[in-house]
Amino acid sequence: MPEADADKVDNADHVNKLDNLETDDHHQGYEEIIEHPEIADIISAHEVEIPPETEPIWFHAKFTDCMEMYADIDTVSAYFAQHREWFQRCSRPMKAFPLGENGYDLLIGRFGAFGYLVEARIGLDLIPPDEQGLYTIKTIPVPNYTPPGYEVDFQSVMELIPMPVTEFCDEKTIKKLKLPDTITGAKWHLDLAVGVKFPKFILAMSRNLIQRTGDNLLDKIVKQVSHRLTHKTQVDFHTHYHLNFPKHKHHKKTVSHH
Repeated sequence: MPEADADKVDNADHVNKLDNLETDDHHQGYEEIIEHPEIADIISAHEVEIPPETEPIWFHAKFTDCMEMYADIDTVSAYFAQHREWFQRCSRPMKAFPLGENGYDLLIGRFGAFGYLVEARIGLDLIPPDEQGLYTIKTIPVPNYTPPGYEVDFQSVMELIPMPVTEFCDEKTIKKLKLPDTITGAKWHLDLAVGVKFPKFILAMSRNLIQRTGDNLLDKIVKQVSHRLTHKTQVDFHTHYHLNFPKHKHHKKTVSHH
């Protein structure tokens, strides 16, 4: 087998795994639960009645990343425009259902701390690029669904920009895989805020502890979902267009609290 074909075969193997996930009903999203030894029982938000006048505690995260695609901007734009063909598959293990013209009803998973569990589900609208070429994603209501004790404000902006391949690969890899001189970087920024109405037994705890724990949990969720969704999208894109996809790349990302 020629060396230059190694990554193509690797991509195909990854896509087979994605297809297997698509038919696996046991995958119900991500799960991240911070355990506390002194708390034995776990209570779901569905099981607790919280007074409507309870004020939510807000947690924030800002996330910046760049997803490299080894093709020209027009090819990448065409791929994003066809998200109905790949988003549900690439978003696994999350459950994604089409909503409206460009939206999705997204079951992200179960998350919790202090013995309190929330099943996160949101509606997202993937808005086509504007005149400046900026893609935006924002939260939209999910019909006939009221989030139990939480609300989400998801605001994301993405821009496709040409980038030199040398920023991601060394000369040996570029020659071996016959990569183009210029690739496309999908640079995006996420501003995420989650407000949670907690039951009384949690509100009795230190506010600083609640804030710190919630921010750290949100950090983990953002990193986990972003890493897997980005990789699956890259593999799906390069396989779809029969493009080589280098295994070793420089990948820069930042997460910060507001």
